[in-house]
Amino acid sequence: MKFERITIDPNVCTGKPCIRGLRFPVSRLLGLLASGETQESILRAYPYLESEDIMEALRYAAFLAEEETVEVGK
Repeated sequence: MKFERITIDPNVCTGKPCIRGLRFPVSRLLGLLASGETQESILRAYPYLESEDIMEALRYAAFLAEEETVEVGK
């Protein structure tokens, strides 16, 4: 799967996946969504983000979840 809006650069946010080379990690965006923020409120708070960034971050998270197996405690 190819991601056009997710960039990984060792010189930006210590190599964490970011949105379009911005210093805005994908994990931060996903955390906002997970905490209940809406797409609209995120776009208002961060006007340099675009709705396509949010959709691609979700696709990226889904891709990683499919690839990663983590054992959870019982």
